[in-house]
Amino acid sequence: SRIRAVFAVEVPVAALFDTPTIAGLVAMIDTAVPGAVVPPVVPVDRDQPLPLSFAQQRLWFLAQLDPGSAEYNTPMPIRLTGDLDVWALTAALTGLVARHEVLRTRLVADADGVPYQAIDPPARLVLPLVDLSDRDDAAAAAQAWLAADAVVPFDLAAGPLFRATLLRLARREHVLALAMHHVVGDEWSEGILRRELDMLYAACRDEVDPDLPVLPVQYADFAVWQRQWLTGDVLDGQLDYWRDRLDGVPTLELPTDRPRPAQRSSAGAELEFVVPAEVVDGLRAVARDAGVSMFMTVFAAFNVLLGRYSGQDDIVVGTPIANRNRAEIEGLIGFFVNTLVMRTDLVGDPTFTELLGRVRAETLAAYAHQDVPFEQLVDELGVVRDRSRTPLFQVGFSYVAGDGDDRVVRDVPDVRSGPASIPVKLDLSVTLGEAGSGLLGSVQYSTVLFDD
Repeated sequence: SRIRAVFAVEVPVAALFDTPTIAGLVAMIDTAVPGAVVPPVVPVDRDQPLPLSFAQQRLWFLAQLDPGSAEYNTPMPIRLTGDLDVWALTAALTGLVARHEVLRTRLVADADGVPYQAIDPPARLVLPLVDLSDRDDAAAAAQAWLAADAVVPFDLAAGPLFRATLLRLARREHVLALAMHHVVGDEWSEGILRRELDMLYAACRDEVDPDLPVLPVQYADFAVWQRQWLTGDVLDGQLDYWRDRLDGVPTLELPTDRPRPAQRSSAGAELEFVVPAEVVDGLRAVARDAGVSMFMTVFAAFNVLLGRYSGQDDIVVGTPIANRNRAEIEGLIGFFVNTLVMRTDLVGDPTFTELLGRVRAETLAAYAHQDVPFEQLVDELGVVRDRSRTPLFQVGFSYVAGDGDDRVVRDVPDVRSGPASIPVKLDLSVTLGEAGSGLLGSVQYSTVLFDD
């Protein structure tokens, strides 16, 4: 993104792997053809109808089919210890919602049934307080409250699509229960939200101006840009890649504990595990030696595991990508994340080094064609709908670099020792997140298909 902005040339992500030095990148930039640069995201007039992004449109459509579903709720409980200034916290939340339009946006249909983004003006946020401090089992009561709140549905048209409640466990022990619908935020957004809320709280408490940069654009600007850019030759070129890559894609047949029902259920559970530091050190050494990322390394291992259990050598897995490949949108809360369909070739019983080469090539090619929204890809490929399975893939994998321990915050305020019931979208999905020198992992699975 920075190279594009400064030198007005497009350098593919693969260049960072092929020439991982400053000198190598300089040569790449010097030989790159200027002019074929994706246009920037710019502010648009708010007096015009503001379309949904492609990803928002998919979830809006699903909400029309199942309006009471909580499947796309995103709970974000934050544990707060020490003295708490509730006024400053309320002011910080108000400032956050004022700063990010998407947190005060509703998805409304016009007279013809076409949805658009309706942005409400900034207003002071009301922060309800639930006092559990007189309970002997305050921690358990908080867990129960969070579990109940996680399945309270959002009304996309009425809003709001972001809510906050403060739970008091003791005088110096609180949980801030935040939740938003996926149409207004994703996992990257959670990191932005936590970081900016922390800065705004400190500023409000100390009665100073927060040190936050002005946002150059908002999510609605991105939605307009996406609709204008991802058309014609740009769209056709990316779709051609996926049509070729996913031609004849197989169904992954994992052994299940029970027969697959005729209609997919979202009933699921999650188990957590830890990968110790010494194992992670070994993984990093493998990644360095092969010239691949940690995602590619652990993803290759996961595919080997799936191949062993399924007896198949053509493995298809879905993986999320942040889709923040423009500098203007890096700091925005919003629903940018996309899903890539990765097809791994285990034919010929390759060595692990050989497999890493295949996974690297597959991953970099997918990154180069990441802009087609998954939901649009499903439509364009004419996937025959099977109500018992999700389209194209049934198993997911995610690797969260950096503060991966921020993701596993459902443990508020006590760490779980067994499986927790949650809604799931896939048969099975595994997430690994960097936490200190180790990795935190979670396995989410359909309880209709699998036992703990």
